Amino acid sequence: MAKAKGISLPISHKQAREICHYLKSRRVEDAKRLLERVLNMTQAVPFKRFNMDVGHKPGIAAGRYPQNASKEILKLIESAEKNANNKGLNDLFITHMNAHIAAPGQRGGRTAGQAKRAHVEIVVEQKNEEKKTNRERKK
Repeated sequence: MAKAKGISLPISHKQAREICHYLKSRRVEDAKRLLERVLNMTQAVPFKRFNMDVGHKPGIAAGRYPQNASKEILKLIESAEKNANNKGLNDLFITHMNAHIAAPGQRGGRTAGQAKRAHVEIVVEQKNEEKKTNRERKK
């Protein structure tokens, strides 16, 4: 098991939540490929919860192409993968991926306001083929 955390990332919590929901329980290589397609604007991320006034995209219902959030989450996935490689793990799956609201950052100047921030945590694990089901244990 390997972890990576992004603290106070300058991305929208809502977009980060939808990306995390989309990529959870996928292989790390597949998740990276999907985020690359989102950055190239060839595949949209489906928005399930925060989809008010979001247009339909081909093959899915409501969806968007969140560029900034995809870049930051791709960096985190690569970091978690490198942490797992240092531990000697391969064939990785994303077992936990979550986004939380962070404290808003203050902006200065005439257009003072609050910046969007999010905490994102990712846990990857190696798929274990040796786990037995309850039926196999009883035999």
